[in-house]
Amino acid sequence: MSAKNLDNCNRWRNKTVAFRVSPEESERIDKAVRISGLTKQDYITRRLLCQDVVVQGNPRVYKALRNELVAVLAELQRIEAGGSVDNELLDIIELIVIILGGLKGECENDG
Repeated sequence: MSAKNLDNCNRWRNKTVAFRVSPEESERIDKAVRISGLTKQDYITRRLLCQDVVVQGNPRVYKALRNELVAVLAELQRIEAGGSVDNELLDIIELIVIILGGLKGECENDG
């Protein structure tokens, strides 16, 4: 059995919550987690409790955003060649826009 640990807010986290998702849902969750900069546990907990997911800009977040934008560009090029737009692409674009909007506000507040 693992040792009990306190989290950042001095809470015991000793309950396990598990659920199944499809491979597509798992990939969408993983993408959102990567570009949020949070751990998967923190991201899912905040989303389930309807709390704001605040992205803190750091090199890992910027790299994840860059990689997602490269994937978006490839999808847009596929669409330009005659493909169709899928909802997953639109969801990812919306998430990136929200995050970049928050980072922009963060940079304006710093300078």
